[in-house]
Amino acid sequence: MTAAVKKPSTRVRADAVDFLTADHKEVHALFGHYKKLCKAEAPAADREAVAMQICDALTVHATIEEEIFYPAARAAAIDSALLDEAEVEHASAKDLIAQLRGMTPDGELYDAKVVVLGEYIDHHVQEEQNELFPACKKAKLDLMAIGKELAARKAELMAELNEEVV
Repeated sequence: MTAAVKKPSTRVRADAVDFLTADHKEVHALFGHYKKLCKAEAPAADREAVAMQICDALTVHATIEEEIFYPAARAAAIDSALLDEAEVEHASAKDLIAQLRGMTPDGELYDAKVVVLGEYIDHHVQEEQNELFPACKKAKLDLMAIGKELAARKAELMAELNEEVV
């Protein structure tokens, strides 16, 4: 891992919206780092390391949203069409992640798939931050309690990922 890339955060004191927004920023930075590596024609192993960080971060993020945040939003009667669309976007991202995990970084279309994944995620993030998160704040969800639950589950998932690496 290069020095420019931070370890994913497992903050506990943020409300759910702040917690998820911070995740969004971390992943956005990873995509920016990946693009710089591509532009610099960095070795495949360097690009792959960042791509796998992106895949891991997105997998954990999608899991905590699907297990905790989206069900809480549904229970609070947040627009189901908005939540349905978010889950479909997750499915598209998961498909690209699976493709990337099954490829080598010097494989045909590898860099393009990482870039397209970034574009999907940018679109998804904009909808969450501009539509879903404000709706959740208006619904008076207990965002602090949900944030703690998200942080705890993320820490569990990150620990599982770290065990797999060892």
